[in-house]
Amino acid sequence: MPVPSSAQPSAWRSPHGRSLPAVGGRTLLMAVLNVTPDSFSDGNQLPTPQAVVDRAGEVIAAGADVLDLGGESTRPGAASVAAAEESARVLPAIAAVRRAWPDVPISIDTSKADVAVAAVRAGADIVNDVWGLTHGLPAAERHRWLAAARAHGAAHAPPPAPTPMAAAVAALRCPVVAMHNRPARDYTDFWRDLLLDLQLSLALAAAAAIPAPQIWLDPGFGFAKDVPQNLAVVRDLARVVALGHPVLLGTSRKSTLGRVLNAEVGDRLDGTGATVVWGIQQGCAMVRVHDVAAMRRYVRLADALRQGLDFSDETK
Repeated sequence: MPVPSSAQPSAWRSPHGRSLPAVGGRTLLMAVLNVTPDSFSDGNQLPTPQAVVDRAGEVIAAGADVLDLGGESTRPGAASVAAAEESARVLPAIAAVRRAWPDVPISIDTSKADVAVAAVRAGADIVNDVWGLTHGLPAAERHRWLAAARAHGAAHAPPPAPTPMAAAVAALRCPVVAMHNRPARDYTDFWRDLLLDLQLSLALAAAAAIPAPQIWLDPGFGFAKDVPQNLAVVRDLARVVALGHPVLLGTSRKSTLGRVLNAEVGDRLDGTGATVVWGIQQGCAMVRVHDVAAMRRYVRLADALRQGLDFSDETK
C-alpha cells in the first residue's frame, strides 16, 4: 500500500522573490549551520561570519537546498538567549552568506518573533520555529483550545488569538516550519495529543492569515518526547503527512540515535541515515541534517526506492 507523499506540491514563496526549491519531487536537504557556542554536536564551530560563509559553500557544493541558521541552542538544558544576543549572532552571518550566495534559500531557526523579523529583513527566506508558532500563547488559552478540539474536533474549536510569531510570519509573508513541541511530556494519548498540538499550530497560522502553501510541519524529533516516542514519530510519520502540509524531518545526530545505537554524537551517521530513509518512505519532503554529503546518498537511494519502476537516472 503506497505511503502518501508529503502533501501536494506547493508553491511556497520567499518574501524576497527568491526562487525556493520545488516541493513534491525529490526530497530536499536542509543544512544545519549553528552560530552558537553550545549546540549539542557542533557548538562554536562557526565563530565568525566568514566561517559560516565557508561552511555554507561546502554544504551547497554537497547538495544542500536550504541553509538553516540558528543562534540559540535547543538542546535539553541549554541556557536561554535574549533576542538581542541571538540577533547579534545570526544577523552578521545571514548578511555574509547572502552577499556570498545571493540565490541560496536561508532559513532562520528561532522561536522569537523579533529575531525572525530581523533575520528575514536581513535576507532570510524562511522561519523555522521549534515552538510551532505557540511561543507566547497563554497556557490557559492553549488548554481551552485543546479541550475544545478534543471534544468537538479541531475544525470546530474556536480560533485562537494570533501569537507574536504567527503575526510576524504573516506580516513578513514568508514560509514557516511549525515544529511540534510542548511544555511537558504530559501526553494522555501520544498520537492524538501530538496531532492536536500540530493542529493548534495550524489554527494559529490560520488565525494570522498565513497562506496554507507557506506552512510546513515538523514532528519535533527530540523535543518533549522520550526515546520510544521519538522512534514512533519517525515510524508513523505518515500520520503527520496526512495533515496535508509538507513535512520536514530533523533527526540528525540526536540523542535518541545514540541511545539506540550506544553511540556518541560523532558516531551517529548511520543512525541518521536510517531515520532519513524511513522518513522519506513515510512521505517527508525535506530532511534537516548536519552531514549533507553523506546524507545526500541516503536521500538519493530512498527517493529511488519510492520511484521503483518510475526510476530514471535523469531524475536527480
